Amino acid sequence: MMQAPPEQLGSFYLGAIYDLENGQRTETPLHYDARDLVTHAVCVGMTGSGKTGLCIGLLEEAALDKVPALLIDPKGDITNLLLQFPELQPADFQPWVNVDDARRKDKSVEEFAESTAESWRNGLADWGIKGERMRLLAAHTDYTIFTPGSEMGTPINIMGSLAAPQLDWATEIEAIRERIGGTVAALLGLAGVTADPVRSREGILLATLFEQFWQQGKDLDLTQLINGITNPPVKQLGAFEVDTFYPAKERFELAMQFNTLLASPRFQSWLQGEPLDIDRLFFTADGKPRHSILYIAHLSDSERMFIVTLLLESLVTWMRKQSGTTSLRALLYFDEVFGYFPPTAEPSSKRPLLTLLKQARAFGLGVILVTQNPVDIDYKGLTNAGTWFIGKLQAERDKERVLAGLKGALSEAGKSESTDFSTLITQLGNRVFLMNNVHNDGPVVFHTRWAMSYLRGPLTLPQVRTLVGNPTPASAKADEPVVALPQNPLSSAPPGFLTSQPVVPPDLKQVYLPCVVDDRTALQQASRQVGGTLTPKGVQLLYDVGLLGAASVRFVDQRRSISEEVDKLLLALGERQFTGLDWGRADTLPISPQELSASPGTPGTDGALFFAELPAGLANAKALAGAAKELSDWLYYNSQLPITVHAELGLFRSPREDERSFKIRLQQAAREQRDAEVDKLRSKMEREIQRVGERLAKEEQSLAQSQASAQARQAAQWIHIGESVLNFFTGRRSVGRAVSSATSKWNQAQQAGLRVEESKQIVARLEEEKHKLEEQLQAEIDLLTSRWEQTAEALTTETIKPRRTDVSVRLTALAWAPVWRILYDDGSGERELTLPAYVRPGP
Repeated sequence: MMQAPPEQLGSFYLGAIYDLENGQRTETPLHYDARDLVTHAVCVGMTGSGKTGLCIGLLEEAALDKVPALLIDPKGDITNLLLQFPELQPADFQPWVNVDDARRKDKSVEEFAESTAESWRNGLADWGIKGERMRLLAAHTDYTIFTPGSEMGTPINIMGSLAAPQLDWATEIEAIRERIGGTVAALLGLAGVTADPVRSREGILLATLFEQFWQQGKDLDLTQLINGITNPPVKQLGAFEVDTFYPAKERFELAMQFNTLLASPRFQSWLQGEPLDIDRLFFTADGKPRHSILYIAHLSDSERMFIVTLLLESLVTWMRKQSGTTSLRALLYFDEVFGYFPPTAEPSSKRPLLTLLKQARAFGLGVILVTQNPVDIDYKGLTNAGTWFIGKLQAERDKERVLAGLKGALSEAGKSESTDFSTLITQLGNRVFLMNNVHNDGPVVFHTRWAMSYLRGPLTLPQVRTLVGNPTPASAKADEPVVALPQNPLSSAPPGFLTSQPVVPPDLKQVYLPCVVDDRTALQQASRQVGGTLTPKGVQLLYDVGLLGAASVRFVDQRRSISEEVDKLLLALGERQFTGLDWGRADTLPISPQELSASPGTPGTDGALFFAELPAGLANAKALAGAAKELSDWLYYNSQLPITVHAELGLFRSPREDERSFKIRLQQAAREQRDAEVDKLRSKMEREIQRVGERLAKEEQSLAQSQASAQARQAAQWIHIGESVLNFFTGRRSVGRAVSSATSKWNQAQQAGLRVEESKQIVARLEEEKHKLEEQLQAEIDLLTSRWEQTAEALTTETIKPRRTDVSVRLTALAWAPVWRILYDDGSGERELTLPAYVRPGP
C-alpha cells in the first residue's frame, strides 16, 4: 500500500514511477508541475491503455487546485467526473454500474455494485487516497454538463457566439476577421452548404455581413443574418454590384437554407439555455471555478464541428482579453481530437486550435489534446506541446507517427534525442505511460494512480439527464392568483389629501415621479405582502408630496487612479416640516433624473387623483435653496466609497467591478504569487539540500572505500596469522617476531574498522540532515499554499471620502410621488395598505 504524498497545490499527483525492468510500481510518487501545462500536453494511447483514467486523474488534480476547465467530450467518457462517491457505498455505485458487465460476471446488479465499491475502496486505499481528498473535489470546483441541441443536460445558447466580440477593431482587426472566418465556416457546414468559406460567394457575403454588424458593435442573430442575405446592407462586393456578384435569386436560396434550419423545432434547443460565454463556462455566478463539460456525443458530424468551432473561436477571443502570466489560469481539454486536427484537411476547427497551441501559453491557458487514433493527427502543429503522455499503442505505424511527432516537439524545445523511445513504448502495459516533459531532464515511465471518480464508461443522454437531475425542462412559475378590482372606486379624499393639486408659486420647481405600477399589479403585490387572500374594498392613486434632491459625488484616490462619480437621487417623503431636514432619513430612488416628468401619470385607474396638502413653509424658493445647502452638507459628511483591498497583493476592487470579477482576478493573482514564492523557497532550500546531498554522496563514497579497505586488512590479518603459525612450526620465524607482526596487523584492521564506523555515523547524520531539510521545505510549502488559499481572509475595506468641491447638488424640487392606497378585508376587519407606485416590484 502506497503512502499518499503530502497535498501540494500546483503539483498534480498522477501516479508513481514504474520500474520497467522488473515490471513493478515503485513507491516514488510522480508529481507534475501544473505550470508545465501552460506549454500544453498531448496524450495518446490505444483503447484499454488507461488513457481515460490518466486524464480523469489529471483533471481531478486541476479541480483540487481550483483551475477552471473547458472539457470537450465527443464520446461521453468525461461525464464520469461527476460520478464522485466519497463515502464509497455500494448504493452510490448501483445506479451506474453496467448491467451487461454484471451479467457477464454472473452477478446481480446489487452484487456487482458491492464488488465495484469494494474495488474502488481497495484501489484508492492502495494509492493512499481518502474520502477527505475526494470531498475537496466538489468543494473546490463546480461541475456542469452542457448538452448543445438538447435539454437533457444544461442547454447552451449559441447566440452568444454571434455577438460582437469586445475587441478593438483598430488593433485586433486580424484576430476579429479570423474569428469571422471560423464562424462563417461553421455556419455554412451546419446549414449543409458546401462552399469555401474564404473564396466562395456564400462565404464572402456572410463574412461581409458579420463585419458590417460587428464593426458597429452590434450583435447578430440568425434572423438578421437571413434578412442580410436577401437584402445586403452593402451595394458592392469587390468591384461588382451585389446583384451581379451574387444574384438575388441565388441569395434567396441560401437564405432559405438558413431559414429551414431556424424554423426546425429541433434547432430551437440551440437557442435556449446559458449563453456561450467563455467566462461563464470557466466560473460560476459567484466566481467559483467551474469544469464545464461540453457533451456532444449525441450530435451529427456537422453539428459537432459547428459547436466546437464556435467554442474554440470564442475561447481565442477570451484569451486575447487576458493579461499575461506564467501560472496556469485555465484548461482546454479535448477528449478525442481525431477529425478536428487532421494533417492535410482544413476543417473549421483546425485554425483556432493551431492559434491556441501557438499563443495560449502567454496567457496561462493550457491545452490538452487526447486521441486513440494517432495516425490522422497534424503532428507538425503539435510541436508546441511541451508534455507528451504516451500509452500502449496498437500498431507499429501508430508508434512511428507518435515518435515523429515527439521528435518534432523535442527539436522545437531544443532537446537532444538521446533516449530510445521506441523500445520504451514497446514495453508499456496497461495504465503504464511514458511521460516526456521538456521542462524535466528526461522521460519517465509511471503507473497512473487510481481515479477518484468512478470510471463507468461513456454515458448516454438519458443517463446524463439522470446524473444532473434535470428530467424535464424547468416549468414556468404557476400564475399568481388574479385579484379582482373593486367595483366602485373610492371617490372621497383620505385625510391630508385634496381632490385637486395645490397651487405653487411659478418660481418653485416641481417634478413628478413616474407611475410604473398599475392598480392590478399593486393588488397582486399587496396580496403577496399580506400573505393571504385579499378582498379589496377600494383602490386610490394618491400623489404624496416630498422634497427631491439630485446630486453627484465624486470620489478621488490618485494613488489608485480612481476617479468615480456617483449620482444620487434622494426623496424625503412623509415629512410635514422641511426646515432642518434630515436627509439621512430620505430614500434613495432606483430611477434616473431623466425619468422624472412635468405632469402626473395615471396608469390603471379611472378614478380621481388626490394630492397631498403642502407642508408649512415648503412652497417657496428660499426653502428649496436651504434644502440644497443641507443636502450638500449631508452628502459631504456622510458619503463614502468603500474599496475592497488585498494589501499584500496590491489589488483592490475598482468601483465598477462586480464582486465575481474581483474574486476571479484575486484567485489568479494569489496563484501567481504562490507559485513565485514556492519557486523562490525551492531555489533557496534545494541549494542547501543539494549541498548536503553532495556531502552525503562524498561520504558514502568514502564509506565504501573504508569498508573495502577494512575488509582487505581483515583478510590480510588472517592470512598473516596463518603464515605466522606455519613459520612457527617450521622454525622459520621466532615467536617474538611473529607476535609483534600479528599485533601490528590486528591494530591496522581495528583502525580500519573504526574508520568505517565513524564514516557510517557521518552518513547517518547527513541522511538525517537531508531528510529534515526536505521536511522543512515541505512544511514551508504547505504553509505558503495554505496562506494563499485564504485570500478572502486578508481582504480589508478602505473608504474614500469626497472633498467639498466633489459634491454638486444639481436639483432640489418639490416632488409628487404616486402611491397606491388599498383598502381590504382580511377576514377580521378592514385594513389599509399603501404601496409606492414609482418603484417596480421585485420578482
